[in-house]
Amino acid sequence: MNQLFRLFVGVLVLFATKTYSQTNNPPPEKQITNSNGVWLGFYTKYHFNEKWAYYGEYHVRKRNGFSEMAQLYLRFGATYTIQKYLDFTAGIVLPFYWAPNSEDPNVDEVVPQYRLWQQAVLATPFDHIKVFHTLRTEQRWRRDYKQDSPFELTYRFRYKLTVYVPLNKPAFENHTLFVSTYNEIFIQAGKSIVYNYFEDNRTFLGLGYNLSEQFQVQGGYMFTFRHKGSPYHYEQRHIIRLSLYHHMDLHLYRHREERPIPIH
Repeated sequence: MNQLFRLFVGVLVLFATKTYSQTNNPPPEKQITNSNGVWLGFYTKYHFNEKWAYYGEYHVRKRNGFSEMAQLYLRFGATYTIQKYLDFTAGIVLPFYWAPNSEDPNVDEVVPQYRLWQQAVLATPFDHIKVFHTLRTEQRWRRDYKQDSPFELTYRFRYKLTVYVPLNKPAFENHTLFVSTYNEIFIQAGKSIVYNYFEDNRTFLGLGYNLSEQFQVQGGYMFTFRHKGSPYHYEQRHIIRLSLYHHMDLHLYRHREERPIPIH
């Protein structure tokens, strides 16, 4: 009985000591760094018929203003129109990342990544504004910048809410100036994701202009708040975005009604 009592007292002391230690040794404070960059994008959507289209995105991303190369980003996909206000796209992504510390002899200056992706876009049928809900999933095989690092599979889930508001005309047509804004949240998962399932949150505000039925330009400012890998390290990015959109119907029959989801 005395041995059981001593064991019980010992467990209580150990628990109290651990609790006191945790209370008097709080976790490190959250670290937040700031960076800036410029992202240039070219978006395409080419319809072969009323149901099928080719979708492409091509990006050049710079950091520290426009001085350093950060990423070359190529996204390819096939889009199927399920119904008037709903598109589904699937395809591959080939991004290339430039190491921020490329002078280190133990790292590769440029590291590729391989992805599969799927996306559903739902357009909301309002008369004078355009609202899009985008749900995107990605399967990513990525590696560290360190030489001979293995590729690891992770998963990413993205939701974006986008709103376009025309300024100089009641609806969207040629030579329409509009406000463009969106917010997108990124959640990641996988065996190597240990510290934080939250990856990024992006907010964009800018202006766009419909040059013609086929071409549109957009430019603006994007703020992102993202997790940097270690448990308490986050980054705030200030990005200038400039984008060109090109949309074409390649089949002979041109549907007169405007497509609710031309490019997104």
